[in-house]
Amino acid sequence: MNNQSESLISSIIESYEKHDLTCKLDADTLLNKETLISVLDKIREILFPGFFDKNRVRSEYVTFLVGEKIEYVQYHLKKQVAKALGNQDKCAGCPRAQAMEIAEQLVNTFLEKIPAIREDLYTDVQAFYEGDPAAYSTDEVIFCYPGMYAITTYRIAHELYKLNIPMIPRIMSEHAHSLTGIDIHPGATIGKYFFIDHGTGIVIGETTEIGEHVKIYQGVTLGALSTKKGQLLKGNKRHPTLGNYVTIYANTTVLGGDTVIGDNTTIGGNAFIVNSVEEGMKVSIKTPELQFVSGANVTKK
Repeated sequence: MNNQSESLISSIIESYEKHDLTCKLDADTLLNKETLISVLDKIREILFPGFFDKNRVRSEYVTFLVGEKIEYVQYHLKKQVAKALGNQDKCAGCPRAQAMEIAEQLVNTFLEKIPAIREDLYTDVQAFYEGDPAAYSTDEVIFCYPGMYAITTYRIAHELYKLNIPMIPRIMSEHAHSLTGIDIHPGATIGKYFFIDHGTGIVIGETTEIGEHVKIYQGVTLGALSTKKGQLLKGNKRHPTLGNYVTIYANTTVLGGDTVIGDNTTIGGNAFIVNSVEEGMKVSIKTPELQFVSGANVTKK
């Protein structure tokens, strides 16, 4: 190396020491994002047998195949959970064997939730198919709909979140976000028969609560009214609550932890909601005035 290269390398290494929060040298508790994505894909194969496997899944071999996939998830997810726990204050000093033991218990508890996750996803598939006339089969929903991918990932990540497993649920949900443009925090609570139509640009915050048979369209934000206090707001209810049979149309924003949208409410597109709405209401903004220009003549409608 020439002197210029050596000087550059030295300055970069000095920045590692100066900005240590962005540097993890010699750390043995770093998570492997690629491994976690492969685990997510394997769980999806378990949840939807036959849909995402590379080869045909024969019913006479299904016990063996499911067992093989469960073993894969147990082995790889356990190691990643142990690393995640090692980054937590309460387990930062845990011996590796203890962290692995705790991780194994957590992963086994998660895997026991798979039948319940499948039940919820079954209702979601129904909601997608019944709610969208452009869907010609439930297979199309499972294979093609980005909203279905997002809600599948959410339901996996949410169970891990409820077990207080750090970081891993967020890595999974942000992977789905990067693929679909749908941002669902794993801490949100979402009931059965949830339907996302189109989906791009949807944001669902951490403390959002959503009932059953809810439909939301692209560009909807269920967010916090203010985040100026930053970390001081952690653990507080910051995002809205939606009742059952609520529909929210495109590009509407609903903000605030005290904001409750009652059952059987429909909110039209482009609305901005910061107050609660009683059940059974239909909310819409006034029709904007359109202006048509032809030469020098202006017509308003």
